[in-house]
Formats: sequence, structure tokens, C-alpha cells
Amino acid sequence: MSGKVKAAIIGSGNIGTDLMIKILRNSDVLEIAALVGIDPKSDGLDRARRLGVATTHEGLAGLKALSDWGETGIVFDATSASAHKAHSAAVIGEGKVMIDLTPAAIGPYVIPVVNGDAHLDAPNVNMVTCGGQATIPIVAAVSSVATVHYAEIVASISSRSAGPGTRANIDEFTETTSRGIKDVGGAAKGKAIIILNPAEPPMLMRDTVFTLSSGADEVAIEAAIEAMVAKVNAYVPGYRLKQKVQFERFGSNNPVRIPGLGSFEGIKTSVFLEVEGAADYLPAYAGNLDIMTSAALATAEKIAARRLAKEAA
Repeated sequence: MSGKVKAAIIGSGNIGTDLMIKILRNSDVLEIAALVGIDPKSDGLDRARRLGVATTHEGLAGLKALSDWGETGIVFDATSASAHKAHSAAVIGEGKVMIDLTPAAIGPYVIPVVNGDAHLDAPNVNMVTCGGQATIPIVAAVSSVATVHYAEIVASISSRSAGPGTRANIDEFTETTSRGIKDVGGAAKGKAIIILNPAEPPMLMRDTVFTLSSGADEVAIEAAIEAMVAKVNAYVPGYRLKQKVQFERFGSNNPVRIPGLGSFEGIKTSVFLEVEGAADYLPAYAGNLDIMTSAALATAEKIAARRLAKEAA
């Protein structure tokens, strides 16, 4: 297919398979070159074969043996933080761009609506975590109009949507998300918590964002948050505010003390979000996985569009 950049996906689990289907259905600039796994009987590889996508169950070595490898420009990694280190070194070594959907954080953190244009030439970009993709835009929105001294996020997801990769990377999730809250969101200090909820029927992804800030009033903060929610919703249609943004003021008579930062006077902002998945492959309750694949697709399309523009010039 002309006018598109070929992309391969390493990882034939839920995230990799959902990403493959999104690219097949929605992308004008990406073409799927292959889906890579290690289990020949996995549902993802089986579905890829039925859709006419090249597959291999021999991991990265199998991908390199496929005929389209030489023309592949972008590789998504939807495996694990530990496996990504080897994948990244091998892929980047051959001049391809790696988009990391694990918490390995080898490359710069990318949130499409916050810094999506800042790392288009990086050899490896990291999509932070599902909680980070859902909440860091809100922290960044508050940071755009105020000084954020502290931000805390709580990501609650259905335990059914937490596969082996998510469960094996819980520690990396909290570390990576906390760093992203500061490095991309702009908070002086950040904290992240993830909750796997076993409720039946499965719950939609819910995210709570707390920020403590100064330098802007409630009107400016609320406007910035609502504008950011609309931007994320443009590529994650199920992303929305669950209720109106809430505020609480703290003054000299009732300051908040933040460990390591001292006493704080200003505004506490509470934002309650819900993320419903598009159900391309995963159930609608798996918004945590949907927002990761949607963010990865949005990032890859920016990189692909830049590459195609350079080739056309």
C-alpha cells in the first residue's frame, strides 16, 4: 500500500491485538506489516491470520525473518518492561522507531495532547502507562494556568482488564506514572496509585486526579481542564469527566502540609474521570487498555506523517 508507513507490533495479547485492529480500521498513514507473538495458538495471532496480517510466533527473531521487515519503519512493543530492553536495542539498531507500550521508560514519555510533537525524531518513545495517559493531561492542564505543587492520581481498573503484563509490572506502573506526573504534567511532586477492582459486572476505568496549586483561580483551572478533556476525547471517545470539577481553598488559617514541600496555601482541585473503551477488540470496560492503544496510535501517526512529509519533500 503506497502512502503509508509499515508498522509491526510485538506482543499478540490484548493490547497488541487491539492496536492491530485500530490500525486496520482507522489509520490513513500506517499499514500493519506483522503481529508478533510467542504462542502460535494465541487468539491475537489467529485473528491476525484471519485478517490477512503476517504473523510469527518466534518473537523478534521471527519478525526480522519476515519479508516486510526491511520496509518496516515503526515497531510497537506491547510485551513487558523487562523484554522491552532487548527489543528496543535490536529495533533501534536497525534504524526503526520504537513505540513502547510497557513501563520500561527507555525513551522520553509521550502524552499525545501534552507533548506529542516534542519527540517526533526520538528513536524510542514511551507511552507511560494507562493511568498516566488518562491523568497526566489533567495535571498538565492545571499546570498550564497555575503552579502545581503536588499531584496525586488514583487509577481504578477492572481486574478482568489487567492481564499478566499489567500484573507483572505494577511496581513499574507506579514509578513510571509518578515520574510522568512531574516530567510531563509539570507537578513539583507526584504520586500514583493503581487499584485492581474485582467487581462484577466489571467496572469501567475510573481515574481521580488531585492537584494542589497556586497562581490561578477556579474559573481558569476548570476551563483548562475542560479544554484538555475535549482534546483527549478526540482520539479516545470514551474519555470524559464523570462529574463537575471540585475545588477547595486553603489559606494561612488552614494550610496543607506536603511532606518534603512544606506548608501550602492555594487550591485543591479534584477531577473525576471515566474511560470507556471503544470495544474494537477488548470489552468496553477495558478503557485502561483502550486509552493506551489509542495514545500509541495517535503518536505513531504523528511520527508516520512526519516521515511521509519528509519523503514527499
